[in-house]
Amino acid sequence: MSDNFRDLVGSGVKRANSQRLYAIAEMPRPTTKRKVRRLLGALGYYREYIPQFARIAKSLTDLTHQCCPNTVQWDEEHERTFLSLQRSLCTPPVLTLPQIGSPFQMHTDASGSTVAASLGQLDKKRLERPIAFASLKLCGSPSGWAIIEKEAFAIIWALNRFRDIIYESRITVYCDHNPLQYIRECAPKSAKLLRWALDVDIKYTKGSQNVVADYLSRV
Repeated sequence: MSDNFRDLVGSGVKRANSQRLYAIAEMPRPTTKRKVRRLLGALGYYREYIPQFARIAKSLTDLTHQCCPNTVQWDEEHERTFLSLQRSLCTPPVLTLPQIGSPFQMHTDASGSTVAASLGQLDKKRLERPIAFASLKLCGSPSGWAIIEKEAFAIIWALNRFRDIIYESRITVYCDHNPLQYIRECAPKSAKLLRWALDVDIKYTKGSQNVVADYLSRV
């Protein structure tokens, strides 16, 4: 397993490598109502695992009220709330270690010059627990690709990014476009691409439901 995703063990504690959380740690502070709503949507995707999420997030939710200006006035209370929710998402019991060999769920998205992905597994209640988050800025010719090409690239990139975790496991990929046909048409040109195309179940999901990957691809 590469060092990028090797879990850290020490003093009797096993925890996730920070490389898995870089995309979350680098989340910017929102500057508009719309960006606040996107942030709350991404964090709220895992609200079942964050005790008293609504109470903690109240100061951010208040920023989206109709009476508030569109440009966000970020203060110390908002910063404390932001850091608290960010911490909750990146530490147990919200963040979990992968169960190697069990099925994984991966959400991917491409937006402008960025691709992003989140990786998770279902718990006993059929709720998705997060395992890892990642994003990549596209440079050069990839930034000019058609959206279907970017979406296909996001899937292949994410599979490669998380390969040490998902190796030989069943993977379901959710994205808000349908690049499956594009991938399969291109697959014969690459043995690796063909193998991924055959082993991965790709499902369409509405953009409004693909909140985590969508948010990370836009920030």
